[in-house]
Amino acid sequence: MAVQQPAGPDPYFPDNGDARYRVHRYELALDYRPGPNRLSGTARINAIAGPAPLAEFQLNLADFRVGRVRVDGRQPHYTHRGGRLRVRPAKPLRAGAAFTVEVHWSGNPGPVPSPWGGLGFEELADGALVASQPVGAPSWYPCNDRPADKASYLLSVTAPSAYAVVSGGRLLTRTTKASTTTWVYEQSAPTSSYLVGLAIGRFQTVLLGDPGPAGVPQHGHIPAQLLPRFSRDFARQPAMMELFQELFGPYPFDEYAVVVTEEELDVPVEAQGLSLFGSNHVDGARGSERLVAHELAHQWFGNSVSIADWRHIWLNEGFAKYAEWLWSERSGGRGAQQLAAAAHRSLAGLPQDLRLADPGRRSMFDDRLYERGGLTVHAVRCALGDDAFFRMLRDWVRLHRNGSVTTAAFAEHVARFADEPPAGLFEAWVYGTALPPLPVLGDRP
Repeated sequence: MAVQQPAGPDPYFPDNGDARYRVHRYELALDYRPGPNRLSGTARINAIAGPAPLAEFQLNLADFRVGRVRVDGRQPHYTHRGGRLRVRPAKPLRAGAAFTVEVHWSGNPGPVPSPWGGLGFEELADGALVASQPVGAPSWYPCNDRPADKASYLLSVTAPSAYAVVSGGRLLTRTTKASTTTWVYEQSAPTSSYLVGLAIGRFQTVLLGDPGPAGVPQHGHIPAQLLPRFSRDFARQPAMMELFQELFGPYPFDEYAVVVTEEELDVPVEAQGLSLFGSNHVDGARGSERLVAHELAHQWFGNSVSIADWRHIWLNEGFAKYAEWLWSERSGGRGAQQLAAAAHRSLAGLPQDLRLADPGRRSMFDDRLYERGGLTVHAVRCALGDDAFFRMLRDWVRLHRNGSVTTAAFAEHVARFADEPPAGLFEAWVYGTALPPLPVLGDRP
């Protein structure tokens, strides 16, 4: 595992996260009441100070009432405003020291503002949903909200018994007492704060395929009336799982779940071990199958292999886009070369001012980043040839499993699999803005 932790604030979101320490584990105990949309919680956060003594630190937490804060059992001085919980321990923490933070909070959760609208915890007509990318995690729990600070999670959620609670990871226990049920999930793999997913609703749970003794359990959680359409739309997900394990390496987590809500979502959203879809993505005609492949691919690219900061988001989205093309190619649809040509034609008619290596906050979810990212991965495949390309991908995932990466690290990794350095490829596709010529499979010098 290679973890590349930036030394300073994220250049796109300088108010989120604190590079002076890192979190090892979150233990969250939540109680949620859908009717009044009321959330109360306790967080126990095990962390490690960085290379300098820590006189103060911050967590990100939205506009809740904070009832109690402790650092190693002692009351610190703290302030909570503007989404930041600033904590000054009674005594500065030694460099490299392990410490524990306890926070109690309560209130009415809702999305936090962002350039793309509200993000994070969203109250639905009957339940709730969390979709946090990129900075929505503080909408429901206190965290060091930076993608490279990955930690394990123990998540306990109590809700009325009529509702199911779904999160990423392994369900340890489900305990009913009177009219409420407590669901306890363990996510042992290091997880970025924005990738902790949660759905609370009235779901029917189904098993997707037969995983066999060595397979990956895959479950769907769906409103009952959508089950017939879901059964067709997600029927080929187990085949996707098999293909992606062949191409990318073993699935990096214990289980995989998909949730479909009764409400529409603009786009599906990935979480670790979990993907969230809207009712509009289920049409009974496999109309969104490419998105099923896209979200599954994020479990390797974005979730297991995460980015060091948001400038490198193309490493998440470019690989997930290319996984769509690989699935199409291997499942009887259009080949990757045809899909690359279509993407290239589309980009040729759009402004040539987006730089993959640093698209800027306003453009980090621009459609051009997804398409150009997929084309860049295709260009690497064309430069290396299939055998070296897929060996490169599997090695990239293996080396950086549970870690964080940068664009420069990927360029160096690709060079190790080339017979000769792929001169100009990254300069043109990743660091430049003009659209290079369409790369063609088999067109190697």
